Amino acid sequence: MLYVVTGPPASGKSSWIDDHATARDVVIDLDRITVALTGPGAPQWNQDALHLRVAHRARYAAMDEALQHLDKLDVYVIHTQPSPKAMAKYKRLKARIVVVDPGRDIVMQRIQAMRSKDMERVATRWYKARHKLPRVAMPQASRRW
Repeated sequence: MLYVVTGPPASGKSSWIDDHATARDVVIDLDRITVALTGPGAPQWNQDALHLRVAHRARYAAMDEALQHLDKLDVYVIHTQPSPKAMAKYKRLKARIVVVDPGRDIVMQRIQAMRSKDMERVATRWYKARHKLPRVAMPQASRRW
């Protein structure tokens, strides 16, 4: 099964996956990939643009491979703002779309506390496009902040 976990920055997407995925599953999370590809002490968020560029390439390669094995394992993909083309692909793959959204006020507070100012723009863009995502109730609260 493919799970596509979407939501604005700092909404709790990784926490949702931590609560649902098992050690046998594949988790494709750009933040985790970036940390894995950088040296000791690299930040968990607000990564360098060049590190992110390398991590994006690794993410796409991981997705290409993992999606070929959906009959044998579960794959969790964090995709903050999937394009219509990506959503069509996920639909063809019969993905379960999980929208994690604790609300704009909470997200903006978390971004101010832990993320770069750039993430406010990403969150604003996510909320403007929110109507394009399927209406899915968040089955749990996000991370225990």
